[in-house]
Amino acid sequence: MGALLLPSGHLGGVKSLRSQPVVHSLPRCMPRQRRRSPIVAVAKATGAAPVKPVKPATDVEGKTVKPTLAGDPRDVETDTPVSEKSDSARRTVFDSRDLEGDVRAEQDLIDNGPRSTRRTKLICTIGPASRSKEMLATLAANGMNVARLNMCHGSQESHRETIQNIRQLNKDKGYSVAIMVDTEGSEVHTNELEKPIKAEKGQEYTFTIRDTSGLKDGTAFRVSYDAFVDDVQVDDLIVVDGGMVSLEVISKAGPDVVARVVDPGIILSRANLTFQRDGEIVRARNAMLPVLSSKDWKDIDFALAENVDFIAVSFVKTADVMNNLKSYVASRSDNPVEVIAKIESFDSVPNVQEIVEASDGIMVARGDLGAQIPLEDVPSVQKEVVMRSRQQGKPVIVASHLLQSMIEFPTPTRAEVADIADVVRQRADALMLSGESAIGAYPEKALGVLRQVSTRIEEWVRQEKYGEIVLPQIAKFKDGRVSEELCASAVAMANALDASAIFVYTRRGYMANFLSRCRPDAPIFAFTDTQEVRQHLNMRWGVMPFRLDFEDDPEVNVSRTFSLLKVRELVKPGDLVVVVSDIRPPGQDVVRSAQIRRVPAD
Repeated sequence: MGALLLPSGHLGGVKSLRSQPVVHSLPRCMPRQRRRSPIVAVAKATGAAPVKPVKPATDVEGKTVKPTLAGDPRDVETDTPVSEKSDSARRTVFDSRDLEGDVRAEQDLIDNGPRSTRRTKLICTIGPASRSKEMLATLAANGMNVARLNMCHGSQESHRETIQNIRQLNKDKGYSVAIMVDTEGSEVHTNELEKPIKAEKGQEYTFTIRDTSGLKDGTAFRVSYDAFVDDVQVDDLIVVDGGMVSLEVISKAGPDVVARVVDPGIILSRANLTFQRDGEIVRARNAMLPVLSSKDWKDIDFALAENVDFIAVSFVKTADVMNNLKSYVASRSDNPVEVIAKIESFDSVPNVQEIVEASDGIMVARGDLGAQIPLEDVPSVQKEVVMRSRQQGKPVIVASHLLQSMIEFPTPTRAEVADIADVVRQRADALMLSGESAIGAYPEKALGVLRQVSTRIEEWVRQEKYGEIVLPQIAKFKDGRVSEELCASAVAMANALDASAIFVYTRRGYMANFLSRCRPDAPIFAFTDTQEVRQHLNMRWGVMPFRLDFEDDPEVNVSRTFSLLKVRELVKPGDLVVVVSDIRPPGQDVVRSAQIRRVPAD
C-alpha cells in the first residue's frame, strides 16, 4: 500500500498541568472495544519461558551517533525511507542472525501475542543476593530489562565485575540488559556493616561522628555528616532508610547521640538517615549539602569509563544540577549516556517540571521521598511526576517498597500487588526492585510478581482505556512538531486498525520515543543500527528494540525486517503493521510518512 499521512492536530497544548485531569477516552486515538470485566479475566501465573538462541549482541564499529531520545526538537529523524515494495527486495533472502533482539522479549511476544505482551519495563537492583552469574542469568530470563548498580553499596571493582558479567550474559545468551549506575548523593548515612542489623523495639544505639572501632560491635553507627550532632535535638526522630527503622533521640554527649528504637526493623549497610521534629523534617545545615559529592564524581567517572547506559542522580534539587551533569558527560564521553533525575527530596517537589525538562528520564524514589514529605502526599506527588514525565516524553521509573515484604517472605501482600497495579495503570515506563532483588531472599520470585501483575493490568488498561492523558506539544520547532503529529497519527491508525505492531527505523531513537509517549496498544518494534540506542530504548514503555545494520536502500530494510521477524515467529504473513519513518534522500528535503503494510507471504 502507499503512504498514508493523517492530518495534524492530534496533540494540543495545555495551559496548566494541574488543570489537565486524567481522561478515560480520546476519540481519535482510542477506538471503542468490547469491555471485559477484570474479575473474570484471571492472569495466568507462569514461570520463565524457554528462550531461543540468537546471534549475540555486539557493539557497532565506526562512527558513533549520539541519541537524543526526547531531546532537542530540532533534531529530525532522517533515518530510513519507506517506498513501494520492489520485486528485487521481495526476492532477497536474509540471515536471521542479522537481527539482534532480546530473546526473552521475543519469547513473550510469541507466547502471548502482540496485544498481550508486557510493555512496562522491569529494573532490578543488583546486590549480594543477585550478583552471581547464575542469578543474573535467571533474572534476565525472567524479564529484567535494566540492571541497577547502587553506588551506596559495594566497591567500584565489584560493580565492574557485575558489569562485565552482564555484558557477557548479553553476548552469550542473546539478551539486551541495559546497565544503570545510581549515585549515592550527599545524603546523611551510616557506615559500612558486615551484615544487616535487626533493630528490636526498645533497643538503644549510638550514632556518632567519631571512629566506632572502640565501641561495642553492632550498637554504634558512624554518621557521615559532621554537623549531625548539631542538627538533632533530644526527642527528635531519626528515620532510617525512609522508615525501615525509627529511633527517638534520648540523649546527646559530645560527638555521640543515643537513640531508642520505636519502630523496629532492619538497618542496612550505609543506611540513609533523615531527622524529624514535631512531625516535620529537620532542615538545618544538612539541607545545604551539595547534590553531588566528591565520591559521586568519582563514581560518575567510573560509569563513563565503563560505558554504562544510564546514570541516576540522587537527591536532585534543581534543574541546574542536571544541566551541569549532562554537559560534563558530553565533554567526557564519546558514547551516549542518559542521565536520570531521582525525585526523592523535599526540595525537588516544587521544581519537578524544570527537572523533568532538563533530564533524560525521571525516577520517583518513594522511600526517601516519604521520609521528607508527609506520607499522605507521596501518592499524589508520584502521580504528578508520572504525568509530567509522560507529557514531556521522558521515561519515568517508580521505585521503592513495591514488594518490601518479599525481602523476607516468598509471597507479597495484597496491598503491594494493588500498589504495583496502580503504577501500571498510571502507565509509568518502568518498575524497579531495590532491596527485594539486592538483598532479598527471593529476588526471582519478586521479579516474577512484577512481571505477572504488570502484564495482567496492562491487558485490563487496554480494554478499559484507562489512564489516557492529554499530551501537549513538546517540540519548539516545526520539524519536531511534524514528527510529533506523525507519530500520534501512526498510533491512532494502529489502534483503530488493530495493527499487530508499529515499525520504526531510527538511528537516534527520537521517533521511537514519540511513539512510546502515545502508549499505543500495539508493540513498537524499533530498529536501530547502534547498540547504544538499542540499550537506551530498553527503558521506553512498549518498545522492543532491535539492532540491525541498515542498507542504503530503505525498502530493503523493510523487507529484511519482515523476513527476519517471520523466521522468529514475531510476525506472520498477512499481519497488518504500521511503518513510520522520516525520509531524507540525498540532496532532497525531508519526507515523512506513515505506511500501512501487510506482512508478505514470501
